[in-house]
Amino acid sequence: MYSIYMKKAEVDCMRYFNTEGLCRPDEHYMVRLDDRLACIKNTLVDRKKYFVINRGRQYGKTTTLKALAKYLSGDYIVFSLDFQQMSTAAFADDTTFVKGFANRLLIALRRMVFDEKEQTVELLTALKEHNDAGMEDLFECISSMCELCSRPIVLIVDEVDSAGNNQVFIDFLAQLRGYYLARDEMPIFHSVVLAGVYSIKNLKLKLRLESEHQYNSPWNIAADFEINMSFSTNQIAAMLSEYEADHHTGMDIQAVADDIYQYTSGYPVLVSSICKRIDEKLCGSEAFRLPKDAWSGAGVSEAVKNILKVSTPLFESMVKQLDQYSELRTMLENIIYQGVRIPFSPDEKAISMGLMFGFLAEKNGQVAIANRIFEMYLMNLFMTEEAARSEVYLQGDRDRIGFIRDNRLDMDLVLKKFVEYFHEICDDKDEDFIEKNGRKFFLLYLKPIINGTGNYYIEAQTRDSRRTDLIVDYLGEQFIVELKIWHGNEYNARGEKQLTEYLDYFHKDKGYLLSFNFNQKKEIGVKEIQVGDKTIVEAVV
Repeated sequence: MYSIYMKKAEVDCMRYFNTEGLCRPDEHYMVRLDDRLACIKNTLVDRKKYFVINRGRQYGKTTTLKALAKYLSGDYIVFSLDFQQMSTAAFADDTTFVKGFANRLLIALRRMVFDEKEQTVELLTALKEHNDAGMEDLFECISSMCELCSRPIVLIVDEVDSAGNNQVFIDFLAQLRGYYLARDEMPIFHSVVLAGVYSIKNLKLKLRLESEHQYNSPWNIAADFEINMSFSTNQIAAMLSEYEADHHTGMDIQAVADDIYQYTSGYPVLVSSICKRIDEKLCGSEAFRLPKDAWSGAGVSEAVKNILKVSTPLFESMVKQLDQYSELRTMLENIIYQGVRIPFSPDEKAISMGLMFGFLAEKNGQVAIANRIFEMYLMNLFMTEEAARSEVYLQGDRDRIGFIRDNRLDMDLVLKKFVEYFHEICDDKDEDFIEKNGRKFFLLYLKPIINGTGNYYIEAQTRDSRRTDLIVDYLGEQFIVELKIWHGNEYNARGEKQLTEYLDYFHKDKGYLLSFNFNQKKEIGVKEIQVGDKTIVEAVV
């Protein structure tokens, strides 16, 4: 048992990186939310806005809402509810919902102090004890509460999608909308904040399948919530600075923050997961005996590799959504395997669902996978599913022992063997088949070779239908492999120059170029060329 006389510094060092539920600044290392809370208050709550915070799983919604409730409590009476704490039976009909909702408000009141609390309790108690109270009675009671209280009332409801399959919740939203539009005549909540994964529009999709009802939002008065909830590199660095002040690892804080951001694009739970694994699993391990060694680019890469090996609620949710929405799955496969460039439109159904779940993002007017970890996970998932029926994967598995020498990956030999095998199985295939499947075949061939020891990912910034850069990491050694569809000598020369520039970025002297060439006079095989001061191993199939 810890002594109650522990010094403050010792207590501070007990903080840790949290990936399970609510984060608290006195217990956990976390990104500070002050700027975000001030922005929500000033631009939305103070302006009497009703709005929805819908973000992917484990995106920090609950942590933000709890902090927001506390932040607002000086100026407002804040009722902070969670629909997960209401039973399924509470959404059966108006009467059960009213009783359940009134009960949650009464529970919230226990922790609150304001002048009109006693009268407010009386109003809600009378409503709860009314055997036949319906939705209209609930809102008359709420209106009376808002008129009674000297401070404005703000309603915050977390996990609203827990009620998404119930018509009674849609009716509740409709009443909110009606009172909002008439609030000059009938007092009502000053501001309402709803939070969940599903947007209100898509909650309606779950309830009504008839096409004429699918997009009629019951809450079209909601203001846009455009506040960025992902973590910036500077925010990650600030969090790491607090950790460093306690642990004195000697890490390069900004460099580690940059590496974490490169993998996560600031997705909150992924940031915390990397930090937690470095702190609790890697520091002091055989490969990272010193904390400074673990808090490094190599440590971040190893943490990511370990995260991808574990089934998590976030990844489980991703698989569930892909099984449910086949159009979204097809889109993701096309982006990963073929480099398909899809114009961004938030109202296209598959894109809308991908944005809502946090799988997709907009980058330069195109649809993109939200972060590198998601892309690596999806690529592993798709290829694992393909591996069971793929002769290409089995061939890579048969060949793999010969590619590892003194714990180093012989990438030159990998390309040589792949060219031989690809020519054998695809010599009679047409251009369309090879263009769609060539890159997938190489990824399938490579997967069993590095599986369990190495990582690879596609560099999103260079991906298009003609060119894809693959970054392979095997025991800390990186290989840059450009996968390219042949479009003439001029394009090929330009590709070689682009590869040398990319090698400069990674401080590499050697790179690899795999060209899928449809020219009948092509010279199949592997050769080594010099472009400036760079060596390029060029393979043509």
